[in-house]
Amino acid sequence: MIKTETITYHDAQGNAFEGTINWDDATQQKRPGILVVHTFKGQGEFDNQKAVALASMGYVGFAIDLYGKGRRASVKEEAQALMDELNNDRPLLLQRMELALDVLKKHALTDTGQLGAVGFCFGGKAVLDLARSGAHLQGVVSFHGVYDAPVMSHPTPIKAAVLVLHGWEDPLATPEQTVALAHELTERKADWQILAFGHTGHAFTNPSANQPGMFYQPDTDRRAWQAMKQLFEEKFH
Repeated sequence: MIKTETITYHDAQGNAFEGTINWDDATQQKRPGILVVHTFKGQGEFDNQKAVALASMGYVGFAIDLYGKGRRASVKEEAQALMDELNNDRPLLLQRMELALDVLKKHALTDTGQLGAVGFCFGGKAVLDLARSGAHLQGVVSFHGVYDAPVMSHPTPIKAAVLVLHGWEDPLATPEQTVALAHELTERKADWQILAFGHTGHAFTNPSANQPGMFYQPDTDRRAWQAMKQLFEEKFH
C-alpha cells in the first residue's frame, strides 16, 4: 500500500517548506529515492501524483517545495513572480534543491547511494541545475524544462546521467537552446540523452494545458514517462 506523508522541513535561515514523501509499505527494504520538482505554480497535486506513481514503481518519491510553505500560485502572474525569485538567484535555487535532497536522504527507506530527480517545466531547470552542480545522483530527468545555464561555474564533470524530454515546438526551449544544452552537457562529460518529440510543445504532461505552444500531448506524455522508467531501471541496481 502506498503511504503518503506531508512533511515540513526548514532551511538554515528557518524558512519552512512543505512537500510529500511517498513509499510502498509492502517492504521495509531501502530503495532508491527520487525528487519530484514542481512547475512554476509551486508544489501541488500534479507533483504529488507523480511521486505516488514513482512510489508504486518501488521508489521513495519526494514531491518537494522550492517556494516555501503556503507559497503557491493560482494565476500565471503569481507563478511568474514566484519563479522569477529563483530564476534571478540560481545559487538560491540550487541551495533549495540540495536542501530537499538532504531531506530525502534522511528518510528511513531511502538508499542514499541511489538517488534521482525528475522535474517538470521550471522543475526541469531545477533538476538540470542540480546535475550541473556535480551532485551524486544516478539520474535526472527534465520534462519540458528550460535550458539556460546558470552563471555559476562548476568545473567538475556532471556525475548524473541526464535525460532531457523535449517538445520540439516548445517556445520556452528553442532548437538553438536545445543544441546549446547538448554542447554544455558534452563539455561537462555528462552521460546525456535528449529525446525530442515532434508536434509537441511545452507542458505536454499536463492534461489541462491548452494554448498555443503549451498543450497536452498524451502520446508524448506516455512515451516520455516510459523513457524515464527505462533510465532509472538501468541506473538503479
